[in-house]
Amino acid sequence: MSDDAFALHRSLLFTVAYEMLGSASDAEDVVQETWLRWADVDQAEVRDPRAYLVRIVTRQALNRLRTLARRREDYVGEWLPEPLVTSPDVAADVELAESLSIAMLTVLETLGPAERAVFVLREVFETPYEEIAEAVGKTPAAVRQIAHRARDHVAARRPRMAVSATEQQEAMDRFLGAIRHGDLQSLLDVLAPDVVLVADGGGFVAAARHPIEGAERVAGLLLTGLRSLDFDAKAIWLNGSPAFRIDIGGEVNTAVSLAVENGRITHIYAMRNPHKLARLDSAATLTRT
Repeated sequence: MSDDAFALHRSLLFTVAYEMLGSASDAEDVVQETWLRWADVDQAEVRDPRAYLVRIVTRQALNRLRTLARRREDYVGEWLPEPLVTSPDVAADVELAESLSIAMLTVLETLGPAERAVFVLREVFETPYEEIAEAVGKTPAAVRQIAHRARDHVAARRPRMAVSATEQQEAMDRFLGAIRHGDLQSLLDVLAPDVVLVADGGGFVAAARHPIEGAERVAGLLLTGLRSLDFDAKAIWLNGSPAFRIDIGGEVNTAVSLAVENGRITHIYAMRNPHKLARLDSAATLTRT
């Protein structure tokens, strides 16, 4: 029974941990720690295994978040989440797909640990305030205040409008066509004038240390950087949205996620840190239930 309960909710626990941490490897560690603690309790006394397991994984993720916050202060250049390949089915759950997007996970990075935990549990997983309070060690009244503050913070920074997967796919196809053919005008046509490119090399590979802004600067950088390379751009689904990977010499080099608004690309997230590209060959199982 105990192993069955853990196995039944394992994908949920991983999703909770990943949403809180933005790192699949750290999320896996937290899920493993959760299993070890679950194995030590008398499961016969646990009335609601799902709620109990979510509480454990939340506490472990909070502990890990505080450690990661110190580590990320020393991170070289821009930090982006670890991308996950997802099946198109994830996009069918619009709220889950939005919460998993690289754009949203980047916004969640600007929250404090308790705010992020409360926001994720309440807004993504619709966890009752009383259960969240137990998980984060605060009163339900305090959790309501934290949730309100976190919602306002995220609302001020999240993409301004929801975009369908079809619209994202169309913009991505135009973008890929332009970079494959080195077509500057077509690239400028699909980029928003104030587009922002964020690259994460982690100090291990070459990447811009700061965001690059403006369509002409971004287009020039992309075409100059790719012109001399024999690259292969493959469309994939990343974090619930259409995206692509760039392979060079048969090896994955960069994972790219795009944010789209009014048919034009507003943000380009280029994940180049090789330690974050290890999970691009198989789809992750992510769920809210």
